[in-house]
Amino acid sequence: MTTEPRAAAPSRSVEIELKFDVDDATALPDWSALPGVVSVTAGEHRELDAAYFDDDGLSLARAGFALRRRTGGPDAGWHIKGPRGADGGRVELQWPLGEADSVPQPVRAELAAVTDAAFRPLARIQNTRTVYFLLDASARVVAEFADDHVRTRDERSGRERAWHEWEIELGPAGPADPDTRAAFFAAVERAALAAGARPAASDSKLAQALGH
Repeated sequence: MTTEPRAAAPSRSVEIELKFDVDDATALPDWSALPGVVSVTAGEHRELDAAYFDDDGLSLARAGFALRRRTGGPDAGWHIKGPRGADGGRVELQWPLGEADSVPQPVRAELAAVTDAAFRPLARIQNTRTVYFLLDASARVVAEFADDHVRTRDERSGRERAWHEWEIELGPAGPADPDTRAAFFAAVERAALAAGARPAASDSKLAQALGH
């Protein structure tokens, strides 16, 4: 008797970030002045292309989930982002891309408690990204800063949008306790607003792509 090989377990991470809307001419802040940061790497260019999916009733969106297939960058693959927690973080699960564009069975199984309906395209998000790593004295990553030029299409309405945003996400060496983390993000906000950024109009690229 033969059995099907078990699917590899997804990788898991927690995304804690802060976002800002900016004009194209807005100069980047000096992130090396942030608490715990002593240097910033040179920018790393990435071209990202993500297709998002949901069922006809938008069950994932209503429950705070997002499902995407993204190519480009070091984390290309199928991603599920969970609802935002009390600390502002979102658990993210990732599987390899595979060869098919349809949602893989292990990903469907993970979402079965939310919906068992068919998935179809929801939005496409293309992003020209420049990434900078904010390092501590031991060259560990305190945070990752992304300068994003975003182009989107709502696949159900046909509406296209474009904007420029900044995103800063805690890295492995980022502050762990709530008070230190809050102080770090407060310093990020002060630096970003002083440079001419604005609080983000939406808390995710997908929500903004859909006009929310």
